[in-house]
Amino acid sequence: MNEIDKLERKEKLSYKELDNIFTGYLNNKIDDDEMTKVLKLICKNGLSNEETINLTDIFIKSGETFPMNISFVDKHSTGGVGDKTTLIVLPILASLGVRISKMSGKALGYTGGTIDKLNSIGVKTDLSKKEFYDAIDKTNMVISSQTADLCPMDKKVYALRDVTGTTKSIPLIAASIMSKKIASGAGKILIDIKVGKGALIENKKQAMELASLMIEIGKKYDRRVICMLTRMDNPLGDNIGNKLEIEEVIDVLKNKKQGNLRTLTIEMATIMYTLNKNVSKERAKSMVEHVLDNGSAYKKFEEYVKLQGGSFEKIDADCTEITSLKSGYIKSINSRIIGETSMLLGAGRVKKNSKINYDAGVVLIKNIGDKVKKGEVICRLYGKSIDYNSIYKAFHISKIKPIKKNIIMKIID
Repeated sequence: MNEIDKLERKEKLSYKELDNIFTGYLNNKIDDDEMTKVLKLICKNGLSNEETINLTDIFIKSGETFPMNISFVDKHSTGGVGDKTTLIVLPILASLGVRISKMSGKALGYTGGTIDKLNSIGVKTDLSKKEFYDAIDKTNMVISSQTADLCPMDKKVYALRDVTGTTKSIPLIAASIMSKKIASGAGKILIDIKVGKGALIENKKQAMELASLMIEIGKKYDRRVICMLTRMDNPLGDNIGNKLEIEEVIDVLKNKKQGNLRTLTIEMATIMYTLNKNVSKERAKSMVEHVLDNGSAYKKFEEYVKLQGGSFEKIDADCTEITSLKSGYIKSINSRIIGETSMLLGAGRVKKNSKINYDAGVVLIKNIGDKVKKGEVICRLYGKSIDYNSIYKAFHISKIKPIKKNIIMKIID
């Protein structure tokens, strides 16, 4: 294929050439093996900003689009270990009267997917357009999987990237995220770019590059894009795994849990409420904290889950307790190792069609800054039996208590 030869030679592809490749894959004229080669070449050699904008447009035009609504605020995360912010932010905003919808994805690599988390408790996410709008009318919020009609090209490519080691390409990440946001009609978009060992983007330089690219794509389509750079060297929260993360979502919404997860979701909800209602950030933050304090946000989440056929269930999986090999303070927890362990336990997809064990995952009993004694439990593993010796490498224990860093690195408007 001539276009693949050009990619190998690092030559720039025209709109038509990119369209030939990706539309060919969508229409089954290019098989998984050949498309994997394309994706690996893009990961290796990159694409120019112009090529990425063209690819975004090709993704958008592969299916139906919703008209832009300038008041419609949406959010997206580039994916991280333990990231369940969507499931907290949306109920907060919905309980404040903001009508908000979110189109989310399944797990990508060792990072969890919002759709998998909701499916783990029986929530229906494969919605028709009528069901989509009915949910908003009844609860002010809806979270759906990517429809067959909206960006179908991205949906197919996304599934292949998940199992071919091609998740970390900045152009592919930008095109995937922005095509869905633009096609779904969002006028204002908050992007949470995870940075660190447990994220697709591993350093601040790459994160700034991705933020700049997505803001540029947004301008091309008259969308306002705000990017947050947030730390993902350590897992976000204590629970990693689908049902386990739902349990932690409930704890935060019931105001039973403090820490980085709560801090980040309050900041996200504050920014989104400010954009939607045009109030001061101070006023917005006060209102966000109020609906957490009085239980309104939890009630909204409970209402939404029931409407979509879900129910809260207890974890039913074998548990293995991991104890510390020495005494000291938890200095860091390697997100990648925790995420990969969770996936091997059954919480993620090792292959394209792997079946997920929704009960599987990891619960951190000790987190950053906590004092631990030798022999004390530091985490629990749920799921199938695996060689868990590598889990010890995730915990860096020091004699000196670490200084906690702000989870939010930078906000780029």
